[in-house]
Amino acid sequence: MPLGLFGNKFSPKKTPPRRAQSLSNLHLDADESKAEFGIDYGPVKVSLGGNEVAFENGLWVNESGSGAASHKEVQRLKKDNQNLHEENNLLKLKIDILLDMLAETSAISHFHGNEVKQLREARSKKR
Repeated sequence: MPLGLFGNKFSPKKTPPRRAQSLSNLHLDADESKAEFGIDYGPVKVSLGGNEVAFENGLWVNESGSGAASHKEVQRLKKDNQNLHEENNLLKLKIDILLDMLAETSAISHFHGNEVKQLREARSKKR
């Protein structure tokens, strides 16, 4: 193999020196560096098909009211729905208790009716 085939092409070339202007942002104070480099950024917002969504607390939240309910409204409706389910369960329990009380009262009334009937029959036999 001839040595001239590869030559010195694998030796790295010297990089050109950097310009002094690119180092000017190293002299910023903390507030300026946050503003410059975006360390303190707000919520991530994306607009897709006319709907704007933001990433908050690990969830994508719909912020535009067009076409769909807002996240806050959905949360409120879920809470209302949960409250209505709890109220419905309480009312079902109250109905069950009232039916038990009605059955008990009916049984007692039937028992007293039979007792009165037996006493009348016993009284009529004595005469």
